[in-house]
Amino acid sequence: MIFSDPASVAVVGASDDPAKWGHWLARGALDGHERRAVHLVNRGGGAVLGRPTVRSLSELDEAPELVVLAVPAAHVPAVVDEALAVGVRGFVGIPAGIDEAVIGRIREAGARLLGPNCLGVFDAATSLHLAWGRFQAGSLGVVSQSGQVGLEIAGLAASTGIGVSRFVSVGNQADVTAAEALRDLVSHDLTTVVGVYLESFGPGIVAAMSDLRAAGKPVVLLTVGSSLAAQEAARTHTGALTSSLDVVDAACRRAGAVRVTTPAALVDLASVLASGVPGGGRVGVISDSGGQGAIAADLAVAAGLAVPQLSVVDGLPAGASVRNPIDLAGAGEQDLANYARAVEVLARGGEIDTVVLSGYFGSYGEDTPSLESAEVTIASRICSVARETGVPVVVHSMRADSAAVRALRAGGVPVQHTIERAMAALGNAHRLTGHTAEVVARVTTSTPYEPGYLAARELLHFVRFPEAHAVTSVEDVTGTRLTGPFALKADWLPHKSEHGGVKINLADPAAAFDEMRARLGPGTYVLEEMDTRDHTVELIIGAKRDRSFGPVVLVGAGGVHAELLRDTAVELAPVTPATATDMVARLISAPLLSGTRGAPPVDVAALAEVIAQISETLAARPDLAEIELNPVRVGPDGVLAVDALVIPSSEVNDSSGRRVA
Repeated sequence: MIFSDPASVAVVGASDDPAKWGHWLARGALDGHERRAVHLVNRGGGAVLGRPTVRSLSELDEAPELVVLAVPAAHVPAVVDEALAVGVRGFVGIPAGIDEAVIGRIREAGARLLGPNCLGVFDAATSLHLAWGRFQAGSLGVVSQSGQVGLEIAGLAASTGIGVSRFVSVGNQADVTAAEALRDLVSHDLTTVVGVYLESFGPGIVAAMSDLRAAGKPVVLLTVGSSLAAQEAARTHTGALTSSLDVVDAACRRAGAVRVTTPAALVDLASVLASGVPGGGRVGVISDSGGQGAIAADLAVAAGLAVPQLSVVDGLPAGASVRNPIDLAGAGEQDLANYARAVEVLARGGEIDTVVLSGYFGSYGEDTPSLESAEVTIASRICSVARETGVPVVVHSMRADSAAVRALRAGGVPVQHTIERAMAALGNAHRLTGHTAEVVARVTTSTPYEPGYLAARELLHFVRFPEAHAVTSVEDVTGTRLTGPFALKADWLPHKSEHGGVKINLADPAAAFDEMRARLGPGTYVLEEMDTRDHTVELIIGAKRDRSFGPVVLVGAGGVHAELLRDTAVELAPVTPATATDMVARLISAPLLSGTRGAPPVDVAALAEVIAQISETLAARPDLAEIELNPVRVGPDGVLAVDALVIPSSEVNDSSGRRVA
């Protein structure tokens, strides 16, 4: 409770100057003076905001539970030492540049630090306001690594009527992490939806988002690709094909969260979620203009929603279309009550999951004051319909703010000023209804891994490979009982084609062996039968250990053009065969697996099983950094991997991601 409802707080650096942080923090702290003791510390003494101050913390009769550091970084060490000496156990570190040694002393004393380089903390439930700016109380919990982005989210939340329940600016996360701040919101009664802005991801983020979702508090994540933790150097196709945002999206799917790209999109979605997450993607569109309805329908489809045709449309005004989108054809303007009637018809018809009202409603009272009261009454009726039926209603109004718009928002109906923002929010909300990956890890164990292609084949014993022999001499090659055509590979090379360490379609492997050994030197080579099956599709299956989120698994279009095509699907590992099947279905090239131009379909079930087992192997083996099968040839009779690469964790430099072996 130290950062949500402290018994006492002290603002060190309190000031009467509105241009200084100490002024805003002192003003905010005093908002909660009826709930807790508030102490203002100013080394010059005197009064701040009409309240007496003390020159130092040591002048207080007892240690405050939480101290806000609103002084320049150069003065922080002395303040922290004094605070720890009197028994302070919590700090909000506003300034950047607080020395690591000072942070270390806070940790050693068993105290906690929010920040440094943070904007502060706000909690509407406990009248705690230790942050720059003003906040409107509401239901959106905000955790932000950037203070200003968090403040923008809070401001947008106020303008859309959703408001903020708790605001935590975690800054540099030197002690208190974003994951901790998120977990605290699980039991926060005012919070119904959570917005997060992060530039880097530490341990526990996925678990915290999952816990929030389980508590009925959906999470909306905003992040940026270029500011994420540095990408690992591409040692494999898997590394080259897996972007930061791919993995973040996979983490969101695992946690039951959704990622957006702007603060406005975060708040738009949060306002829809606060009104009740739609149970499906069927949208019923109502407008008093055919053009606006058609635009809304197109945007709905583009957002991944359905605009189904309706069979139950009794009760619409005469002249209105009975097709979805419904055009009231002027009936709304003639009688504002027709807007509420149309909403009720769709909401009670049982054929749609969400009603979208698009157009002029919300503007009548502003443009014609005599209609304001009637429009507010109709707005209240629309809110009642949404509550009574349990079918969410979203309104696009040409007026950004009016009495009717405010009435809609107060009644739990989100309103957007543009139809594209309304439909984008609904589309993102529908994404949240997708399944969360079910994980049933069949833990794989094995002996310590020794590098090389043959060792990779042995490790991945559950994968079918072509018949092969280890050869070290031309006599081994000529004495083989394998059936050609042949492939010849240098066992020890991770990237064989780049070094001329693989030859394929060989009729006379002995000559190829002599040439390769003369060029690459003695060692173990692999003579392998070529896969000559018809109707196969080449894919790549890879798994890697992401620095922020741990094991991830990838499937995509494979072969030598894998990086060129960049047709991939990524999930956190391990995954079940069901989730692996979903990954395959998301590929652009998925239709090839169903058979084209008369070809039979390939064995997708066997492919999904291999994907799942690869994911489980990496998840269960911390000694492995990457596993890659490329290409994997999938045919009607199953899966055959014709190359494999395994990279041990010991070959990876943890700080740079580069191979060091």
